[in-house]
Amino acid sequence: MARAAYALLGPTASGKSKLALELAARRPIEIVSVDSALVYRGMDIGTAKPSITERAAVPHHLIDIVDPDHSYSAGRWRSDAIRAVMEIFQRNRIPLLVGGTMLYYRALIAGLDSLPQADAAIRAAIDAEAKQRGWPALHAELKKVDPRAGQRISANDAQRIQRALEVWRLTGKPLSALQGAAQPDLPFQLRGFALLPEREALHERIARRFDAMLQAGLVNEVKRLRARYRLTAGMPSMRAVGYRQVWQFLENEISELEARERAIAATRQLAKRQLTWLRSLPSLLRLDSGGPQDAPVALDLLLDEVR
Repeated sequence: MARAAYALLGPTASGKSKLALELAARRPIEIVSVDSALVYRGMDIGTAKPSITERAAVPHHLIDIVDPDHSYSAGRWRSDAIRAVMEIFQRNRIPLLVGGTMLYYRALIAGLDSLPQADAAIRAAIDAEAKQRGWPALHAELKKVDPRAGQRISANDAQRIQRALEVWRLTGKPLSALQGAAQPDLPFQLRGFALLPEREALHERIARRFDAMLQAGLVNEVKRLRARYRLTAGMPSMRAVGYRQVWQFLENEISELEARERAIAATRQLAKRQLTWLRSLPSLLRLDSGGPQDAPVALDLLLDEVR
């Protein structure tokens, strides 16, 4: 029988990392990141990246593996994650995948669709159109060429609208027709858990956490990244929530207060999408982390499962 790996998933600011570290203190665990922003070097504050001390105490994988002026795909993450899991097994330890990038987890469990690689020229053209006409107008265009994707994707979800239109313009086929054709082929079993916090408590944590990031020097972090790398606003790294709004502030497009408000709102929207996705997966064991009394309960459940 194939060996079992575990996944601890949840929306941003739900307490995944803290719970994973507590679990790792009691089991021989190594953590594999399921986070599309943690892959980038130098993006530490705005991603709530585990500290050097935490990473010294518990081995972490797929963190700090590319520079922020490079792209990193879900397909590459899937290959890297499978390799990391198998190497952890070889050390007779337990792999725990932790994060909230649902695209990555979907790629892992469902396999890869036959989708084209990103095209910088087409993405730049779509960005230019969005600047002129607005993302809701491009969303209306998407609904015409790919009604299923248009219904599934929010009119304000710029990144997913761009990708769906990019696929249409590259292939002449709707994204929804190309997705779902792949077959999973994992060399191990995967047992997934989902942290599902109460909405109001999560919103409060998101605001507190972003304020803490600003206090810790997020604006200066983005300044340093801009000075060190040849970055643009359209790169995946700088489209990450928080970084995108700080970039706009540094470009004098919005005030610092507006950057804060937009970042918190965008993070809450991200969390809502993550929760919707998590609730759609019946295979996940749900853990309520809505209040402080629930963390020990969730930990006990995980300890019972992860032996």
